[in-house]
Amino acid sequence: MPKPNFTAMKEFTFEGFSIFEWHHRLILFVVLLVLYMLTLASNAIILTVIYLNRQLHTPMYFFLSVLSISETCFTVAIIPRMLSGLLSPQQAISIPDCATQLFFYLTFGVNNCFLLTAMGYDRYVAICNPLRYSVIIGKKACVQLASGSWSIGLSTAIIQVSSVFSLPFCDANIISHFFCDIRPLMKLACADTTIKEFITLLISLCVLVLPMVLIFISYVLIVTTILKIASAEGRKKAFATCASHLTVVIVHYGCTSFIYLKPKSQNSLQDRLISVTYTVITPLLNPVVYSLRNKEVKDAMLRALGRKPLS
Repeated sequence: MPKPNFTAMKEFTFEGFSIFEWHHRLILFVVLLVLYMLTLASNAIILTVIYLNRQLHTPMYFFLSVLSISETCFTVAIIPRMLSGLLSPQQAISIPDCATQLFFYLTFGVNNCFLLTAMGYDRYVAICNPLRYSVIIGKKACVQLASGSWSIGLSTAIIQVSSVFSLPFCDANIISHFFCDIRPLMKLACADTTIKEFITLLISLCVLVLPMVLIFISYVLIVTTILKIASAEGRKKAFATCASHLTVVIVHYGCTSFIYLKPKSQNSLQDRLISVTYTVITPLLNPVVYSLRNKEVKDAMLRALGRKPLS
């Protein structure tokens, strides 16, 4: 509850990209709208292709399907309001709506991190234990890994949203961002947030560094196994099965780590532009990379279009 001498805030205002001139915001709006529509369309295509092709009903594509759903929900939680803010700067958002946006942002964002980890584990088993792959990564294991990712995302969101919105908000109400994020919100609190910022940093370390370490270990073991393969063609094929996942991991963790693992965020315009990368570009990158670099998906798409006969 707000302290008695404080005037409780009822809404916040996004600073967004209001520093840009109108024509620059219009250009950014068009570019981001196109990317958003492409993201929705490409994820829908990936889901449809995987659903319609029984050859793709494997653990790898199960995780890709779940990731596509999560990435779509992630973008829906952020991008529409950001696009609206580009056309109409200094948009207001009520505190309940802000809490809701932060909740879904964290739920799907953290879920994506652990889904990428599950996909890394899937690739590790496929390459390092191919004879036991179907036993280790069965339907039950897939459901458990996906459910675990969702549970961690949901738990993190509940803890963080409860922590942030238990703070009192007073006179300052301009969020130095284009969506409700943890640190920009804490800067507006009229109370000492040192402990909560430290807790946020610890949680960020858990949901970012832990998955990165697990993925790194997986790839060390994968590379070690691949280098033992005698034929150059075999090594090339093994590397190709990991290239798509590794590309997405590097972009995703590179951007999010830069923003959330800094001890103190200034929420500068640079940070906001980097945030655009993992809220807009990365969700589009996933289906594009997996479809362009994956022969099975490309073949399935061609069959769906009638351009390739069934084998």
